[in-house]
Amino acid sequence: MPDQLRDVRALVLGASHSSKSLNNRLAALTARLVEEKGGTADLATVADFDCPFYDADVDSETGPPIGSHRFCERLKAADALLIASPEYNASMPGAIKNLIDWVSRFRPQPFNGKQALLLSASPSMVGGNRGLWALRIPLEHLGMRVYPDMFSLAQAHQAFGADGRLRDATLQDRLARTLGCFLELVEAAKYYPQIKKVWVEFLGERPDDATNRVEESEVEAA
Repeated sequence: MPDQLRDVRALVLGASHSSKSLNNRLAALTARLVEEKGGTADLATVADFDCPFYDADVDSETGPPIGSHRFCERLKAADALLIASPEYNASMPGAIKNLIDWVSRFRPQPFNGKQALLLSASPSMVGGNRGLWALRIPLEHLGMRVYPDMFSLAQAHQAFGADGRLRDATLQDRLARTLGCFLELVEAAKYYPQIKKVWVEFLGERPDDATNRVEESEVEAA
């Protein structure tokens, strides 16, 4: 694994509103590791992109809210999206799903073709992993390349040291290795010439004005 990456920019999102969020702490550690590996990390929390509940009437009358515009611009500027998300009742938090719903309305649709890595932290022994399986569904539907490996930190309330890293050296190494492999994939996808990606939202349905949402994007040669 190379020590330093080429120009790779990652948007790292903590998907919790809580000021004491374990997932936002995991996001901060992940952003730090991205920088240590030679990438550029844009660290944010879901609170930075606050949006009202998605409403198609509001969308058609006034357009998406400012929070969704902010997220869309920062996602477009990134090569990858890394999300550290809590598990609420064996699923994803409503705030992150609502943000995804709003941002998916932009054209071109900004999730399509982006690489994604999912992480979670929880005091439980499953580390919030069930919520990540739910989060994969809308992201993959929108054309994101969600990395097969995920990182879920169990007993997270006891996991962080005073320096912000994980106390358990084995877990810290696993996080760093998972992240390193993911970033190498992002780097390869960014610099491999002329990869075409097609997103079809309503696959197999008869196309009409309501369902004909097909987008093709192309990665330019480096």
